[in-house]
Formats: sequence, structure tokens, C-alpha cells
Amino acid sequence: MWDASKPAIVFTGSSSIRLWQDLQQRFPENQVLNTGFGGSQCSDLANFLDELILDYNPSKVFIYEGDNDIFAKKRPKEIIQTFDAVLDTLQLRKPGLEVVLISAKPSISRWKFRSRYRRLNKRLQMLADERENVSYVDVWHIMLDKKRLKKNLFISDGLHMNAMGYDLWYTALKDFVTLEE
Repeated sequence: MWDASKPAIVFTGSSSIRLWQDLQQRFPENQVLNTGFGGSQCSDLANFLDELILDYNPSKVFIYEGDNDIFAKKRPKEIIQTFDAVLDTLQLRKPGLEVVLISAKPSISRWKFRSRYRRLNKRLQMLADERENVSYVDVWHIMLDKKRLKKNLFISDGLHMNAMGYDLWYTALKDFVTLEE
């Protein structure tokens, strides 16, 4: 339940966020809201910024988009243009909002698109580097053993993560979650 009197951290994006059931329990010292939804693409985020992020007046937002975009055959350049527009709007409407871009993750079912995902991640990193109050977290490499995908991180569909996958994400993201007082 959202409490408007307390600072909020929003996690939004596609089903990899939506299915992260224990987000609030993992970060009990913060009010964490999960507005992810299955099938989400970056253009959906752009169209529903109020409902997914701004209506909650968050201090920080974590965004996981791009995975479904690549699968829908969008080019990394096009996805980054949409991210750029999203960040412009967020920074205009909520100056000082901290944004954390989560890299696209590798998966069994989409492994054949890995070069596109890597290009997207490189561009996401560059986008974060050139903007104030925007960070980038790489979850791609922690899900690999050298260059091979850790297949034990996924449920039977080969796309969505199991608890071990979310444990890795927690480790990668935990230092970015705290709010400055």
C-alpha cells in the first residue's frame, strides 16, 4: 500500500520487474513500489509516465526496459531515442529525480539476440554517463559465467528469472536503492 507521506522508490518496466515479488521485503527501510507490467516496451513507459512513475512522486526510479523492444525487432538506436525522451520528461517534470537504468538481461529464450542486447546496453551506459542524476546498472555480466549464460537462473520458460536470478539482481542494485536524507 502506497503512503504518499513517505518518500517512494519506484521500480518499473517489463515482466522481469513485475515478477520481482519480494522487492519491498528486500528493501524494508524504504517504501518500494513495483509498477512493472508484462510485455512492457520503452514506448509504453513513455506513454504512461504519470501512472507508472510520476503519480507516486518518487525520489528515485529504477527502469528495466529494452528487453521486449529488442524482441519486437526495434533497433537499439530507436529504443535509446525513446529512453532519451522519457528522461527529458522525467527531469523536466521532477527535477532532481534519481533514475537508475537497469541493463537488458540475457536469457535462454532470447540468447540469439545477444549482440543486439549488448549494443543496447552499451548505449544505455552512454546515455546514463551523459546525464545528471542517471545511473546505469549492469545485470548482463553477472548472469554469465565468462561468456556462457547461467541457465540455472531461469524458470522453465527460459525468459523469466527464478529466485537465484533475483538474488543476483538484488546484489547488483542494492547499493543504488538507499535514499539520501
